[in-house]
Amino acid sequence: MDALIILSIIAFWFCTLLFLKHLWSFLNGKRDVLGHVSDVTHVDPFEKRQKKKNRRAQVFDRVTTYADDFADLGQRINFFSENHMVEEWLRKSGNPLQLTVARFQGLKIFLLVVGFFSGILAVIMGLPFSQYMIILNPVIGYFLPIVLVRRKVKQRQDQIRSELPDFMDTVSTSLQAGVSLDNALREVIRYFDGPLREEFSRFNQEIDLGVPREKAYRELLKRNDNEEFQSLIKALIQGMDLGIPIAKTFKIQADELREIRQEQVKELAAKASPKVTLVTTFLIAPVSILMIAGLMVMNMLMGENSIFQMF
Repeated sequence: MDALIILSIIAFWFCTLLFLKHLWSFLNGKRDVLGHVSDVTHVDPFEKRQKKKNRRAQVFDRVTTYADDFADLGQRINFFSENHMVEEWLRKSGNPLQLTVARFQGLKIFLLVVGFFSGILAVIMGLPFSQYMIILNPVIGYFLPIVLVRRKVKQRQDQIRSELPDFMDTVSTSLQAGVSLDNALREVIRYFDGPLREEFSRFNQEIDLGVPREKAYRELLKRNDNEEFQSLIKALIQGMDLGIPIAKTFKIQADELREIRQEQVKELAAKASPKVTLVTTFLIAPVSILMIAGLMVMNMLMGENSIFQMF
């Protein structure tokens, strides 16, 4: 009977791994087919992702409707989340869920209430650590939106930082070929799928609607706190005021950004060396010594020349 149970468990995990393997192959094949269809039909994958984001935002809006009832209370209870801070977070995160400041403030109070009642339910059901859950769940519910939106801000700015050098090089090449800045931006952003495309697409839309170029640049600065990106936009504003060639501005900024990234990599490598030494000293070396000592002791006790054979 025990052997049958063990064989059943092994068969279950084998079938699970086989299922995951075929699922991974299916997803990769589906992605390749969708990419091929998009190339053949000239459908922009970025626009499809934007439609998915909009649908997700609509679903989230329906789910969090009750958060509006707590908006006034949330704006009064604004620990670590004052209105101007929330507005800045939503702006710099791209606001993929199309939240307003009032909805965000109400959402954290709504999740606090949900966490409190889930803690009470855990106490009634007698779950392990339920006495801690009645305190931790409301705290987690309150801080969860704050943590998630700030994490989204960081991810978005890091993605801008990683894509910026290639973007500037491509725009600089187009400008040197005699293309105007607006046309170069419209053409280049088609080959980028991240926040850079979102930002400069919005910038082009504002220019088309008649917004002054300097004001559109200032809006870009408000929506992003990435130092490299801000340096580029400020250089463009300065170049526009002083008449400096824009192509040269992009080229210089791209070279400087690559040098900064090389220095950052060197700094991270230098910081990693002491950490590796620390792990080696306090983890790997003691384990190795214990293994050698254990082998020596086993050889003394159970080897051919063990101490027991001397008696």
